[in-house]
Amino acid sequence: MDNTRRGFLKTTLAATAALTGSQLTSCSRQPGEKKPTEPRFQISLAQWSLNRTIRKGGLKNIDFPQYAKEKFGILGVEYVNVYFKEHVKNMDYIKDLKNRADSEGVRNVLIMCDGEGQLGAPEAATRIQTVENHKKWVEAAKLIGCHTIRVNAGGPQENKEELAKNVIDGLTQLSTFAKDFDINVTVENHGGHSSDGAWLADVLKRVNMDNCGSLPDFGNFHNYDRYKGIKELMPYAKGVSAKSREFNEQGEEVETDFLKAMNLVADAGYKGWVGIEFEGKKHSEHEGIAATKKLLERVLPQL
Repeated sequence: MDNTRRGFLKTTLAATAALTGSQLTSCSRQPGEKKPTEPRFQISLAQWSLNRTIRKGGLKNIDFPQYAKEKFGILGVEYVNVYFKEHVKNMDYIKDLKNRADSEGVRNVLIMCDGEGQLGAPEAATRIQTVENHKKWVEAAKLIGCHTIRVNAGGPQENKEELAKNVIDGLTQLSTFAKDFDINVTVENHGGHSSDGAWLADVLKRVNMDNCGSLPDFGNFHNYDRYKGIKELMPYAKGVSAKSREFNEQGEEVETDFLKAMNLVADAGYKGWVGIEFEGKKHSEHEGIAATKKLLERVLPQL
């Protein structure tokens, strides 16, 4: 890590500690004064929902927090690393990204990381390199105020147990590094054996680290019962991805019963961000995001 990056990171950590202290002080109340209640769930927006808009040049990564707030009234954002990969070590860019989110009152929630290698590669040296490749995203997550990065359980899929052992090793290495930054490392059900809820839950159980968990995605359980998968992964959840693709005339998502899915989320005791991730084709991105938000806003009070 270069000196500029190290200095900014130290400043950020110090500011976080100071903020935590001030929040504790502000929490002191007069006898009988009620503690303000925070909503159990907050809605965030996954950047992938706007992948077509981004590819066409209609949205820059640096403007994502403002865009989420102004277009959809959403105050939490989830980044995709490929959209600012060339800027991840540029401290001016990272500072600007954080400042823009802060100025809008938008929370940077997580970074979804792709294209950095296979954490379940069969060769130990390859896993070590993959962990090294992800470290810059742990640092970036800390610097912009996220609490989590999302990774993939990539590797040869032929032998489930062999893959599990290798993924456990890769996740343990990366989570050990991320722990010093107070960053969670989460695995999404994202194809291959990771879309088997029981397999992924077993992997996370065997990693057995507080900052290593799951990011259950409603729509990525291929050839697997999605509700069973959600229930299996929720005990390890550090976030939730409310995947949507198509809606009927009643405003219901046609593949996932959102009330049933969110009841599983609630039953697990989860509190925190629920990320909209729209990737349908029938509706425009803006229509799909708005429809998903409307559906969540209808469902959440029923939990």
